[in-house]
Formats: sequence, C-alpha cells, structure tokens
Amino acid sequence: MSGPRIAAVETFVVSLPRDTPYLGPLGEGEQVNARGYLVRQGNRTIYPSTDMSVLIKVTAEEGTWGWGETYGIVAPEAVTALIDDVLGPVILGRDPRDATAIHEDLYDLMRVRGASGGFWGDAIAGIDIALWDLAGKLSGLPVRKLLGGQRTVRVPAYVSGLPGRTLADKVALARDFAARGFTAFKYAAAVSFEGIVDEMRALREALGPRAKLMVDLHWKFDAGEAIQLIDRLAPFAPYFVEAPCAAEDLEGQARVAAAVRVPVALGEEWRSVHEALPRFERRAMSIVQPEMGHTGVSQFMQIGRMAHAFHMRVIPHASIGVGIFQAASLHASASLPNVPMHEYQHSVFDRNLRFVDTTMRCESGAFIVPDGPGLGIEPNATLWSFLRKKAPIS
Repeated sequence: MSGPRIAAVETFVVSLPRDTPYLGPLGEGEQVNARGYLVRQGNRTIYPSTDMSVLIKVTAEEGTWGWGETYGIVAPEAVTALIDDVLGPVILGRDPRDATAIHEDLYDLMRVRGASGGFWGDAIAGIDIALWDLAGKLSGLPVRKLLGGQRTVRVPAYVSGLPGRTLADKVALARDFAARGFTAFKYAAAVSFEGIVDEMRALREALGPRAKLMVDLHWKFDAGEAIQLIDRLAPFAPYFVEAPCAAEDLEGQARVAAAVRVPVALGEEWRSVHEALPRFERRAMSIVQPEMGHTGVSQFMQIGRMAHAFHMRVIPHASIGVGIFQAASLHASASLPNVPMHEYQHSVFDRNLRFVDTTMRCESGAFIVPDGPGLGIEPNATLWSFLRKKAPIS
C-alpha cells in the first residue's frame, strides 16, 4: 500500500538563558558549575541553569514535517546520539501515521540490553511526539482528534512553583496569580528554605479555604518520614502531595498512600505503562502525573486510559521546554475523561512562548489547547539562534 514515508530525521539541542534558575534563586551551598549545572541541596537533584531540551524534526518524502520535543535537561547529546545513531535510521521509510506501532517497535530494540527508560525512553518519546504532529498535519486534523475524541479546548491549570527568595515573596506571588483567576497552587519542598509545613500554612492563610494547595516533596523522604510530614500537612487540606519517597521505592510509595489521609501523586519519571502498572496494582497513588517529555503521546495515552480504568485522576506533569511537548500534553489531556487540571510551569512556559508560533496560552486559570493541524505549534525564527543543529538522517 502506498502512503507517506519518513524521509529524514533531525535533532537539535536547545539552551535558553534565564536570569533565575529553575525552582528559584540559589540556596545555601548551591552554585552553578563550569558546565552550567547546579545541584539542589533540598533533593540532591541536578538541574541546568538554562532551559534545555531536545527538538526532533521528522520530515516525510513529500516535504511535510512534524516537530517533537523531549528532555535534554542534562547531557542532551546523549538523547541526540541515540536518535542520530540508532532510532532515526530505523524509522526511515516507515509511514508516520503508524506512530504507536513505531513507538512499540523502537521500545523493543533495546529490551535485550535492559534499556526500558532513561535517555532511551526520552529519545523514543521525542520521535513519537514528532510523528503524531506529522500525522495530524498529513490528515489536516489536530492531534486531539486522532486520539479518540476531543472533550475540551480549555484545560484548567494549576500554578506550579513559587520562585521567590523568601516565604513572603512566595505568598505575594501566589496572591498575584489568585488575582488573575488561578485557584490551584503547588510549591516545591526542595526550596522550602523556611519550612515545608510553614509554607503550606502561610499559603492556606493567604489564599483561603477554597484554594487547592499542593506540595512536591521531590523524593526527599523515606516512607516513615513522609507519613509523619503528611500528617502535619493534613490540617491544611492539601489537594495532593507529590513524590513523597524515592522513585524506585515501590513498597514505600504504597505504604505512604495507604497510611495518609491526603491524595498521593506519582508518575513524572515514568517512561512507559510498564513502570506505571505495578503502582496501579498496589494503589500507590490516587493521582497520576504522566510527563509528555518522557512518555510521548502513545505511552501518555496508555497510562491515561489505564488510570481511568483504575478510577484515578490524571494531572499531567510539565516542566522545562520550549512548548512543543507542552502542546502535545494539552492535546492528550483534552481527549482523556479524567483530567481535572494540568501543571502550569509559569516560569518556563510564559517566557518561552516567544520562541514558538502557536495559539496555545494560559490565562484566567486555564490552558487554551492550540489550534491547527497536528500539534498547532512551530519553532519560530527567534528560536533558531539558540539551536545546535546536527546533520539530518536521510
């Protein structure tokens, strides 16, 4: 059967300067090293001092292209090497409308070598997003129409991160967002320099009883510590607590979820439904947080559908990027039945919209899902000066 065929795959590293690092000003003992990275002492996790990601362009034989994006927060060349050397050449000649089948085939390539996530999963996710964008453009339809049906064009948003230097600064920032119509707020325990419980208390007092308050615990605690902390947070009625203990500690996650009176949210680090399934089976969470930059559209939808079958809500994660995987996440969210809201990383999202052409935006407490065929987003001329381009695979 004749049809469109993939003719070329290109990768680009994006590094966008920012005045204040992700999550806020540097804390005591934190510094940017010679390679541009910093380690947050609050969760022992490394972050870039710029907004870094990897873009993938997949072009069909007749000239139509699709854009994908994935994580390149550290060592982005690890992702581009996997695409340039392994994944890109494998998909040449494939029909880009077979995105889910291609995702499954690429996942299989390294199973015998134990590769099921990490940079490998991220590389597959970026290609998958580009294929869905290309498939939408070839059909003349937005991606959400290809995912089983569109439910909305507005996805409620929660404010993620309050990057003030002091607790008073953070409260003032939350008040400002509340005045603009936002009703849900999450703060980061990794930079709660004046106390995690004190920050929750201050936000509840400032925003009132109806505000939805959440805290990302950034895998900081073992299960017993997390249970004690969440018990202290419970009087302030958190909407959820995120990532209470180490990502690999399935037993600890399940123990926390069973012991506390607050919903637990997990999932930003998962690359596939295979990582999600044992946590569904153990009821280790009640809110699922797939991250499009790790899952791609195909696995995002499988995780979202499984969450629906387990009667769990999906509140997608979204972090550093120029907006392409954010747009994909909104399309997927608009087609699922169990998405009450979506993360709004305002310190990244708002400033990086200038690098893309799209109708996507966040206003009055909600995202507007982008219009147009495919994902409805394209890198613009402003972005090109920040790209490190490699030779295309063709």
